[in-house]
Amino acid sequence: MSSPLNQIQVPIAAEMQEFEKKFRQSMQSNVLLLDKIMGYIVKRKGKQMRPMFVFFMAKLMQDQTSEATYRGAALIELLHTATLVHDDVVDDSNYRRGFFSVNALWKNKIAVLVGDYLLSKGLLLSLNNNDFALLKIVSNAVREMSEGELLQMEKARRLDITEEVYFDIIRQKTASLIASCCAVGVASAGADEETVEKARLFGEKVGLAFQIKDDLFDYGTAEIGKPVGIDIKEKKMTLPLIYALQQADWLTKRRVIYNVKNNNGKTEKINEVIAFVKKSGGLEYSIQRMEAFHAEALELLHTFPASPSRDSLEQLIRYTIDREK
Repeated sequence: MSSPLNQIQVPIAAEMQEFEKKFRQSMQSNVLLLDKIMGYIVKRKGKQMRPMFVFFMAKLMQDQTSEATYRGAALIELLHTATLVHDDVVDDSNYRRGFFSVNALWKNKIAVLVGDYLLSKGLLLSLNNNDFALLKIVSNAVREMSEGELLQMEKARRLDITEEVYFDIIRQKTASLIASCCAVGVASAGADEETVEKARLFGEKVGLAFQIKDDLFDYGTAEIGKPVGIDIKEKKMTLPLIYALQQADWLTKRRVIYNVKNNNGKTEKINEVIAFVKKSGGLEYSIQRMEAFHAEALELLHTFPASPSRDSLEQLIRYTIDREK
């Protein structure tokens, strides 16, 4: 894990350690094959920003971390991991965070069943402990993520995504998950409905800024991160390109859309699209929108009382838009 995240994590370091133990236990199974796969999934964990949001938000409400908060964080990880395992099958993807995907090692049939198993583990964890409010928040996020993915597929065929539709897609696909982490955090600490909604909205703003940052990586705005031009190669319409096309005349628009549709992975066509977006101010506009969401998130965060957790959350949301991969 990178050192900035280590420093940010200080107020919840003990909780994160304890969570890792509890999460590993919640993944256990008596079926040997399943246990082996669960062990593999736990081993390839990423930055763990989702549980971090849950614990920080809970700590804004109360100092002592309750068992409900640990269960809430585990529920999000179980359901999110289930969607990732299924995503890799859908995308026919062999890698996830530099590791082989479950379907690459154990084939699609097993991967789909593993996703179903994780889903049921999450549902039972909540139901057995009467965490109905938490289950409702996370189930809503999973529904939104699926809808966002399908909306993107539907629109991608015609490449006619407007800015409004783009924000609908990323609000559902990306922001809803971070929003649910924040809502679960305060709800698990006994917050009222108004506070839960405020936390959800805060997470949504962070998620929107996070996704725009991801879109910017496609244009080589950092030395590291994903390879340049991946979104264009995959015919994904992101904010820098949508804005640039809005500014273009009919003929330019047609030529650029033709290049996106028929790039066939050719570097010169992809580079032509990148150059067009840069010239049209697509990157500046996207950075401006990202910073605006960041400012709105901060405003919401500052309605909570000052605490080490609030300071860390400030640093964490800054990290999400300053990160280099």
